[in-house]
Amino acid sequence: MSDRSGIFTGDDPFAIARAWLAEAEKSEPNDPNAIALATADADGLPNVRMVLLKDIESDAFVFYTNYESVKAQEIASAGKAAFVLHWKSLRRQIRVRGLVSREDGPQADAYFASRSLKSRLGAWASRQSRPLASRGALMADVARVTAQHGMTPARPPFWGGFRLQPLEVEFWADGAFRLHDRFRWQRQSVAAAWSVTRLSP
Repeated sequence: MSDRSGIFTGDDPFAIARAWLAEAEKSEPNDPNAIALATADADGLPNVRMVLLKDIESDAFVFYTNYESVKAQEIASAGKAAFVLHWKSLRRQIRVRGLVSREDGPQADAYFASRSLKSRLGAWASRQSRPLASRGALMADVARVTAQHGMTPARPPFWGGFRLQPLEVEFWADGAFRLHDRFRWQRQSVAAAWSVTRLSP
């Protein structure tokens, strides 16, 4: 498209997303990889929460969580999710919608091993999204799993990654007088070619 230039230039939405994230890492004060992840329950009632995006692959966005959490259960039920990356420092955002599958193999093991020891023990101790009697009870669980798993805990079977393969990616940048620039990349399936459309602000 002739007017898709500057920060929107390119034939690969994942490469554009990586470039924008790299810029945000230099200017955003906290968690430039934070995404607002949206799912829906069995009745179609939406849920949204902040999650850290851990990788932008050649054809997918990857994040990690507890598979017993509400978000993971809703993803497993629907097989779909959406998220938005928003950077105030750049006045830009990326919206993504698509199909989700688990990443619970060697890649998940490697990422889990790269986390701090406290984070790994916390993953074992937390029964994410379920009622908790008190913070003291949580700390007792941390002490218990520390004694049980030691200083090199393996990845819990209930914890791992999700890979979101988008069917739609929208790049948005702030414009003067609210005349923003928006480009939507769409494809009919994860194997199909992308089409790109400029949207009204």
